[in-house]
Amino acid sequence: MASGKTLNAANLEALGAARLAALLLDISANDAVAKRRLRLALAGSSGWQEAAREIAKRLASIAKAKSCIDWQKVKALATELETHRQAILDLVAPADPVEAFDLLWRLVACAAPVFSRSDDGSG
Repeated sequence: MASGKTLNAANLEALGAARLAALLLDISANDAVAKRRLRLALAGSSGWQEAAREIAKRLASIAKAKSCIDWQKVKALATELETHRQAILDLVAPADPVEAFDLLWRLVACAAPVFSRSDDGSG
């Protein structure tokens, strides 16, 4: 039997919603990717339309950005893009496959702008 200190779903559920919410806010305070994931989860809880709107807004922001993506930020961006891909499939596609298809194309369209802003660290 796992101890009460083991990091698993059952032990975290035992902390209660208020304590978990406080921990999530604390953890995400200095982590932009974590904040975006939490915002996406909140949008998804309001319905697939709100999730689709949030995803579209973020993908547009990524596509329009001009700042250089250095090698230290690549993993975080890849994680964020994967989070959005999964949200499209999990939250939007079951309710509106046409909207999900459009969002997936927007995601793919981010490739060229992201590659043009990327720096591999070797010059």
